[in-house]
Amino acid sequence: MFRRMKRPAWLLALTAAALLRAADPAPDPLEQRVAALIAGPQVTVVHFWAPWCPNCRAEMDPAAGWAKFIGANPDVQVVFLNIWHKGQSPAPRLAEAGLGAQPNLLLLNHPNGSRLEETRLNAFLGQPLTWIPTTWIYREGRLRVAFNYGEIRFAILQQMVDDARSEWKH
Repeated sequence: MFRRMKRPAWLLALTAAALLRAADPAPDPLEQRVAALIAGPQVTVVHFWAPWCPNCRAEMDPAAGWAKFIGANPDVQVVFLNIWHKGQSPAPRLAEAGLGAQPNLLLLNHPNGSRLEETRLNAFLGQPLTWIPTTWIYREGRLRVAFNYGEIRFAILQQMVDDARSEWKH
């Protein structure tokens, strides 16, 4: 009798596992798009920001901020990913900063604009997101440098991009 009871329990466990696997969420198309970009041979900078964020706004000075950096590095693909935005359009801030027309700049909005810790975007490309602005530098699909907390210093960003351009022999 015990042996007969084991078989239905085993079948039930297999069925539950199959259902759980089928319930896995589909890959995020936005994440797939960025993953395809960073897989290329060029250096790619992925910058997470929001229009309401004071530190993000501090980086937007057209004379010394992102517009200048992007213009000085035409071989570097830069992705601005608007997160935790509460539905706020980034267009006015980007226009004030002189951003949008650069051919090496891709502007993206994450569909989850929540700022609440329990519902907001907390990871991207397998990396945790705990603060904005956050800036990651990739080359050939590998994360080379991560600035995970606060306002970027552009001289440091330039040095890290220059380092990412060089060949690594590790």
